[in-house]
Amino acid sequence: MSQSTINMLQETLNMFVFLAVELTLLFLAISYLVGVLQEYIPPSKIQSILSSKNGKGYLVAGFLGAITPFCSCSTIPFLKGLLRAKAGFGTMMVFLFASPLLNPIIIGLFAVTFGLKVTLFYFVMAMGVSVIAGYTLERLGFEKYIKAEAYEEPKPSCCGTSCGAKPASVSKWRRIWNATWKDFKKVLPYLIGGIAVGSMIYGFMPTEFVAKVASDSNPFAVPIAAIIGIPLYIRAEAVIPLSAALAAKGMGLGAVMALIIGSAGASLTEVILLKSLFKNQMIIAFLTVIITMAIGAGYLYGFIFS
Repeated sequence: MSQSTINMLQETLNMFVFLAVELTLLFLAISYLVGVLQEYIPPSKIQSILSSKNGKGYLVAGFLGAITPFCSCSTIPFLKGLLRAKAGFGTMMVFLFASPLLNPIIIGLFAVTFGLKVTLFYFVMAMGVSVIAGYTLERLGFEKYIKAEAYEEPKPSCCGTSCGAKPASVSKWRRIWNATWKDFKKVLPYLIGGIAVGSMIYGFMPTEFVAKVASDSNPFAVPIAAIIGIPLYIRAEAVIPLSAALAAKGMGLGAVMALIIGSAGASLTEVILLKSLFKNQMIIAFLTVIITMAIGAGYLYGFIFS
């Protein structure tokens, strides 16, 4: 076995361990936080704030996504909470699209790396497409492609007592944790599978290859970069520096924009996790929106800033 192959395997293993630990902790922490919020904020309140009947609900969902520091995968437990609170379908989709793309970390790094004009362009594109996509999917009736079990509350664990009773010794904090753990066990196979595939792609896809196929000389650079970004799971903290490095290696700036949106907006791990909530038609619609956004932003960026 060559040294390069050993290095790739080492990178794959390191990424797998890192993502497994990070995403497990994030999922548990966010799921628990959502459970706590549901204890104090009644579903009716969430419904009124994020109602699709209220035009403001779409913008509220978009800005809610912008202030939550979630990556594409850690958005899922928050989405599950919105589903159980029966928030508007369109506004939930806006949150799903906007949250990983507009979180404070990625916006801050964008401004530092590419400047305020490019950051403003990115923000407007991501927010605008997220709102339009959420509204359109609701109008087209895609809510029917949510799995019925996605709305179900996890049944509490008996904790050694009769399941029919609610003993005082079992606090609400313990009940929230039991529900959180039950949710986590349901998505664990999806999580591990997605991390494994994503880590393999990360470890064996060299940045030189990405820069070569998505250079300015390739007329299909933007769509290629958008599609490459989805399986190449990259956290917000890494996607901007990596994109800057790829640009320095000859990757076109429009393709860089497409890669950032593709990798931050969706990941293979997230798509696999969404399988626990959505039917295939909704998964396809989700990917179509992200890829269309990435390609559109890439070409428009090249047109405006070149």
